[in-house]
Amino acid sequence: MRFFVILALLFIVSPAFAFDPQAATDAYLKTVSAAAKLKSDSYFEGGYWLILWNALYGIGVSVLLIVGGFSARMRSLGQKLARWRWPSIALYGVFWALAMFVLSLPLDFYQNYIREHQYALSNQSFLAWLSDDLIGLAVSVVATAIILPVIYAVIRVAAKSWWIWGTGVVLGFLAVAVVISPLFLEPLFNHFQSLAPGPIREQILSLARSDGVPAHDVLEFDNSRQTKRISAHVSGLFGTTQISLNDNLLKQCTPDEVLAVLGHEMGHYVMGHVFTFLCWEFFVIAAGFAFSRWVLGRVVRRFGIEGPADVAGFPVIYAAFTLYFLVLTPLTNTLTRTQEMQADIFGLNLARRPDAFATVALKLSNYRKLEPGPWEEFVFYDHPSGRTRIFTAMRWKAENLAGGK
Repeated sequence: MRFFVILALLFIVSPAFAFDPQAATDAYLKTVSAAAKLKSDSYFEGGYWLILWNALYGIGVSVLLIVGGFSARMRSLGQKLARWRWPSIALYGVFWALAMFVLSLPLDFYQNYIREHQYALSNQSFLAWLSDDLIGLAVSVVATAIILPVIYAVIRVAAKSWWIWGTGVVLGFLAVAVVISPLFLEPLFNHFQSLAPGPIREQILSLARSDGVPAHDVLEFDNSRQTKRISAHVSGLFGTTQISLNDNLLKQCTPDEVLAVLGHEMGHYVMGHVFTFLCWEFFVIAAGFAFSRWVLGRVVRRFGIEGPADVAGFPVIYAAFTLYFLVLTPLTNTLTRTQEMQADIFGLNLARRPDAFATVALKLSNYRKLEPGPWEEFVFYDHPSGRTRIFTAMRWKAENLAGGK
């Protein structure tokens, strides 16, 4: 079957015939067996329901903490253990992060361990998975203990406009996370080392130099200890920029496919998608804070919450944001998907390997549905679908390489 598809592709690109991007796309899609397609469709469509269940579960846990009086007790315990307001709120943040972790563990275990093994996507033992989960908990505890006192200081000082200033605080912490993540956070989960000298390393650095990506090394990380997925990224700001690719990408992909992927990732960096993302997030988070402020106003002085500046009301803010982002799923996915499409086109222009980009899209179909309906892609996809990406590559090929162009 694969031989005849390749033969058909060669026939399509023959100079004697006009290259048809749609026909080439269909030919690529036919190389995926019905069984493999059914499996990836099942996995990805199950994720639609998980968006809902995660939101409802998070809201349910928050309601339990508020209605059951647990949040007020955690606030009181923090005040008892620490005399000053800031450390007492930080202690509440620690208690809240621990409570959310423990109460959400059943869904977390099913979603990220059982289900990943059911679809043969995980390489982790239970102990290895739990170890990574506990590291993530530690990061969450530290981050919450730092961020919450700042947010509640803003609420006390700017009682009416705190939702605007709170947005600035969150964006500031997001920017810091982008800067420190390559240096301090990612190495908590994986070992990073310089990619061994060789042609692929030099080609990646050549792509970086050609478009002004300020990275002088290529790092490989041992993601295969956790997953079978392929991955790469160009991350960091203000001198922390690094090019990283996981060992799965090197093992599962050809050199041309690796370069096609890295061209895409460099597109995110060169086009400043991090800054664009932060600009979008200002409006998204500001609206979320405005909504949570409205919800909080209807719960204040109930269930042991003394006022908007009482940290015991934080689960209300969390639940409001969870509901808000659930409703906003189509919009946030569209914003992200738009950037991904821009990076796809940038990568095609940079790496000039459309067929390699198409075959990578097929390899991603192990866990991404290849051919969704238009509304399905609009609502649930934060990346272009496999069909969309392959057609984009074939359209680029028709205009740039096919027929001797």
